Amino acid sequence: MMKKLTTYLVLLFITATLFSGFKNSEKKQANYSPTEFELLVQYLEENGNFINSELAPSLVTANEVKKNLKNVKYHIIDIRSESWFEYGHLKNAHNVKASELLTYFENKINASDYSKIILICYSGQSAAYYTSLLRLAGYNNTYSMKWGMSSWREDFAENSWEKNIANTFVNKLETTKNTKAKKGIYPTLNTGKTDAKEILKIRLKKAFEIPYREHIIKSAEVFKNPTNYYIINYWDQEKYNNGHIPGAIQYQPNSSLASNTFLYTLPTNKEIAMYCSTGQNAAYAVAYLNLIGYKTSNIAYGANSFMNKILKEKNWNAFSKKEIHMYPVIE
Repeated sequence: MMKKLTTYLVLLFITATLFSGFKNSEKKQANYSPTEFELLVQYLEENGNFINSELAPSLVTANEVKKNLKNVKYHIIDIRSESWFEYGHLKNAHNVKASELLTYFENKINASDYSKIILICYSGQSAAYYTSLLRLAGYNNTYSMKWGMSSWREDFAENSWEKNIANTFVNKLETTKNTKAKKGIYPTLNTGKTDAKEILKIRLKKAFEIPYREHIIKSAEVFKNPTNYYIINYWDQEKYNNGHIPGAIQYQPNSSLASNTFLYTLPTNKEIAMYCSTGQNAAYAVAYLNLIGYKTSNIAYGANSFMNKILKEKNWNAFSKKEIHMYPVIE
């Protein structure tokens, strides 16, 4: 009898403990408040999930733009300096400073009046960066022109792409598969807001205030000091396996930067250096990661800056003379 009573009391104690633990866990969950970072990521993923979709990068070619210069449904924005704009620009293009783009969209135009709003810069990289931000702001008809003005006419290419393609580090590439970091802590955002739309609004305003040049890093610096960075090869597996920057880790475009894939493997205590073939696809992702709080830089001109000849051999988005047209400009 005593043994049965003891057994009963033990079971009663265990049940009470488990029930108490469940209630405490339930209480903790009920009191949990998501961080600003979590709110922002959830909102962006639930509203298009642009960077992890097939819509990124949103590029148009110079040829398409040329064919639509008279199309009133195409709105062209040139974000180059005023002096370069005056030197030569596309017919009907509007010269807008990058820092003023968000204000321009909010107050100067009705974006929904156009089928395509096209951003143009020198090389296509900064235009890609700001197009990504505008897409994240909800302007889903915004595109960047591939290769920038370098694809429009030779003299523009001479001052941009043609000066920056190289093969300096072809012999320094590795084929080792490097593993992603383990899930870490989230970035800390301090907007003071609890509504995702308000957080996004403040983060976008800040993003447009910071010049794109502050998010650029040269390939020589990364090759020289690879351990200083968390290097992301933003390419598919085949290109990664062919050869990459020592220490680089492959992240698949259009899927790997989601909360349910590998977003949380990105470090918050180290600068992320990202590259693709041209710097344009990566620029879209760099804009997204900076917006949500990661410190991220784009390796300028992508793999073209250190392995252009391999890209040509493989037909992997290499810049060459064939990308340059001789289209007219307004001077």
